[in-house]
Amino acid sequence: MTNLDKISDLYIKHILLEKGLAANSLESYTIDLAGFVDFMVKNSIEYIELVDTTAILAWLIHLQKEGLSARSRARHLITIRGLFKFLIKEEIINNDPIKTVEIPKTGLYLPEVMTICEIEKMLSIPDITDPRELRNSAMLEILYGAGLRVSELINMKVQDINFDAGFVRAFGKGSSERIVPVGTHAKERTLEWIKIGRPQLLQNITSKYLFVAREGKPITRQGFWKIVKRYSLKAGLERNITPHTFRHSFATHLIEGGADLRSVQTMLGHADISTTQIYTHISKRHLLEIHKKFHPRG
Repeated sequence: MTNLDKISDLYIKHILLEKGLAANSLESYTIDLAGFVDFMVKNSIEYIELVDTTAILAWLIHLQKEGLSARSRARHLITIRGLFKFLIKEEIINNDPIKTVEIPKTGLYLPEVMTICEIEKMLSIPDITDPRELRNSAMLEILYGAGLRVSELINMKVQDINFDAGFVRAFGKGSSERIVPVGTHAKERTLEWIKIGRPQLLQNITSKYLFVAREGKPITRQGFWKIVKRYSLKAGLERNITPHTFRHSFATHLIEGGADLRSVQTMLGHADISTTQIYTHISKRHLLEIHKKFHPRG
């Protein structure tokens, strides 16, 4: 039995003794938990400590692809939420990865994700003959190609991208550093920006930042948010598209394509990764292969 199997059995015994559920309700709990455990184990997550928010969202996406309605997915989520509340109470774990996943009255909430077609529309909007538009195009390609947070993108330095190796270096929360692969599209557009657009904007000014605005300073979060909003409207997308939507789309498209969760979690720089050694065994070469194989623009 895996650690997750034992944890599941422990929770079933708890609700049997404490809640006195009817046989059919207990059966529903058991089936929901078994499905959850089976999904995690198939994705090489056999310990409860390795289940984080990214894994929870991947599981919900899986349920959606299986054809479960919002109501059914909400029921599954409530079951797993109860599991984690129990584990926190019993001091078996310290962090609850499910607390940020909400279930509004209208059904199950999942982060906003663009389709690959919508991504392509957004990326085709900038007029790359204009240096500012070329910069914006490169930023969108990197944002989606590497799944970066907007703060990581706007603060990138010129030396943070390695064109030969196909990686960018990102500095996340708490100054944590990670290396993320980028595909051919992002590399080519960014190289074009560095060679053509960036010198035109900088004139005789020097700057350490990769994507520059006035006087060589980095673009502000608000400024880039406005760029994304303008392009989403031009692309005819009526939903609320933000820079973070690109990050959610990056992760979702990789997972839907068949990428393993540990690799996606590593590329996202999820906070829980730094607390477990298992992710340190994923090599840069492996991440590059995963990105090339499963990312739509890899």
